[in-house]
Amino acid sequence: MIVLALDTSTDMLACAVARMEGASVEVLATRDHQCRRRANVELVSTCKEALADTGLSMDDLDAVLVGRGPGSFTGVRIGIATAKGLACGAGLPLFGTSALDAMAWSAHAAGVRGTLAVAGDAMRGEVYPGIYQLDDAGAHRTFVAETVVKADACVADWAARADAGELTLSGNGLIKYRARFEAAGFDPDRFAPEEAWWPTGEGLARAAAEARVLTEQPGDPALVLPIYTRLSDAEENERTRLGLKEPATVELTGCDDALADIHCQLRPMTVNDVHAVAALEAEVFAGANHEPWPENVFYDDVTAHNHVWWVAHDRGSIIGYAGGTVVADELQVANVAVAADRRREGIAARLLARVAYDAQMLNATWASLEVDNAPAEKLYGLLGFTEVGVRPNYYGSGHDARIMRADLPLADLGRAEDPDHDPAPRASIRPWPIVPAPRSEQTRAALAEAGPLVLSIESSCDETAMAVTDSHGVVCASVVATQIDFHARFGGVVPEIASRKHTEAIVGVLEETLAQAGAHFGTDTLSPADLAAVGVTAGPGLVGALVVGVAFAKGLCAAADLPLIAVHHLEGHLMANLFETPGLEPPFVASLVSGGNTMLVHVRAWGDYEVLGQTIDDAVGEAFDKVAKALGLGYPGGPVISKLAAKGNKKAIHFPRAMMHSGDYSFSLSGLKTAVITYIEGENRAGRPINLPDLAASFEAAVVDVQVAKARTAVEQTGVADICIGGGVAANPELRGAYQKVFGRMGVRVTVPPMRACGDNAAMIGIPALRSYLAGNFAPLTLDAQPNAPLGTWSTPDAPVPPTWDR
Repeated sequence: MIVLALDTSTDMLACAVARMEGASVEVLATRDHQCRRRANVELVSTCKEALADTGLSMDDLDAVLVGRGPGSFTGVRIGIATAKGLACGAGLPLFGTSALDAMAWSAHAAGVRGTLAVAGDAMRGEVYPGIYQLDDAGAHRTFVAETVVKADACVADWAARADAGELTLSGNGLIKYRARFEAAGFDPDRFAPEEAWWPTGEGLARAAAEARVLTEQPGDPALVLPIYTRLSDAEENERTRLGLKEPATVELTGCDDALADIHCQLRPMTVNDVHAVAALEAEVFAGANHEPWPENVFYDDVTAHNHVWWVAHDRGSIIGYAGGTVVADELQVANVAVAADRRREGIAARLLARVAYDAQMLNATWASLEVDNAPAEKLYGLLGFTEVGVRPNYYGSGHDARIMRADLPLADLGRAEDPDHDPAPRASIRPWPIVPAPRSEQTRAALAEAGPLVLSIESSCDETAMAVTDSHGVVCASVVATQIDFHARFGGVVPEIASRKHTEAIVGVLEETLAQAGAHFGTDTLSPADLAAVGVTAGPGLVGALVVGVAFAKGLCAAADLPLIAVHHLEGHLMANLFETPGLEPPFVASLVSGGNTMLVHVRAWGDYEVLGQTIDDAVGEAFDKVAKALGLGYPGGPVISKLAAKGNKKAIHFPRAMMHSGDYSFSLSGLKTAVITYIEGENRAGRPINLPDLAASFEAAVVDVQVAKARTAVEQTGVADICIGGGVAANPELRGAYQKVFGRMGVRVTVPPMRACGDNAAMIGIPALRSYLAGNFAPLTLDAQPNAPLGTWSTPDAPVPPTWDR
């Protein structure tokens, strides 16, 4: 097999072309070089140069091999995303191997033999340790899986080994920590040559041959993921706070799937939940021997200092609750209940685990409860409770209460231990590589009529999206894979999780998009060969999320010999208005409101944008999310707040209209957000339940008033006859209605995108991408993500506009 091997997990860009057969490796070309923070700029070009050195092309390759880390989080994902793009573009198998193993092979190539201790740099004062045995046959690992430890702990551990004096040290972690190892007694003469501390393209190939990855891995690019050694900081902090064990899923995806469920989020109960909990109590125990608690009893318990209560909710609707009282060292569990249609989901066990952990923080060492039904008794038994007594007729004549007791902490019933739970990453939607079926005359005619097809990719935040647009502007396919569930537990997007999930999802999204486009043309699937170009969001957005989309797009273009188009995310939101009003022409004013951006733009011409003003702190969507989080309503906050606000009185509470009369077009949402949260905290401290609909309506009105007022001034001062809205918050009914009411009276046309085009999607990215394609405005394969790119970057002024847009 002729294999292209690449790795960007360290500051060394490793790249080689090799002929591999069994354990035999013949290196045909190498292009290894240092590239600190420039991996995404240089990787694709380096791969092409290595192939050119051999006189070969992508068509001559049999496989792609990539280093899976461990290493720099962003670097690893750049390498893997690029490799996935290359494999998908060329229809090649993709294999992954350990960059740590490649470091060991670098030492082997430098002549090191015996016991080798590799310390890879893990940043944050940590290293990835690995012990290898090197002989003339090669480098052989002595450990099962990569781990991460503090550098000082690694130094102490290796110094305590009986063979410490015989260890040869290597790895790029020595650049930072060599002095610590020397201070611990390691002989400087026992360090491998510094040039051998890095992975190389040849080392990757030899590590893959040693591990037999080309014969033992399936070669499906969807299954190649980074080697993970830890959760994201947000997940790790949450896991620690809740006293949870590290999930098995961390080794596969780096994410805690047990925390990811938008339809079942857990949080401490507040006085605002009392009404809903009492209603669920009455429903659950209707006709039972247990006398349902009224609201005042729940209220007294929630406000008592030694009582612990948690609720489970689905987008704000209470679906379960549990709680009890801590007396001395005992947790007395008072009640556990789950809505009838949500049972057998493990909700009760998760609630009890949270209650028990909080009780431990109040010095409880054991728990007791009373039960009179077999299913609940079985659950408690799994959690570690055992029967210690019986109270005859406690729940009425003939209904005894079994008294059960358990030591804290309770037994862990995490989802990874569920026999029905499969933590493995999802494979591609069909066997790899995908071979399109023979095409009918009708399909070939439809493709010819459609003209050039542009694939667009969007990965700026927490949606992995792709779309295919034809030369007439018809959207032939649009797929969005959302990550909302993985961010819901934290009340906002966690950048590290976003990047990891993009890396997981991107191949499957491509396959589904091409299959959807194939169905549009009457066949099973399209292939990269059917495309004319690839457009990708290059900014603004979360850098770790953007680089995945950009790297994948560049790999795809390099392998399939397609031109690359860079697209500005906000220009996509702006042009999404063309779906609703195809004849929209500048000049006009645009209000862009989303989770990360709030701005007013004077669109003088397509591609010619004057930003009149923008937020100086929080964006509108961000403020919605933070208020929803403070109320315990889940993420994203916009839809939940909007739903509540529709039932409330917008004049009930006066919140500040920040910068309403500032005389400019700047926005500030931080003060409003703080005012709302301060109000919530004050009411909670006073023990007063909050009228959630009134609060939501009052908060929403404060946001909308400022947006509309400043937009009105912008329209008056620019003299335009059109205004449009773009971004995720453009889906807010109150905002839409206010714009239409105010500007309708002024005779100004209001354009809004279709609801499904408001959130992040790739169909909107396809509009500027197609315009750039028609104008021949292409990006180089050295394109990198620009998380703070100003509006207008990569725009194509005066480009031809397709005659129609399919909604």
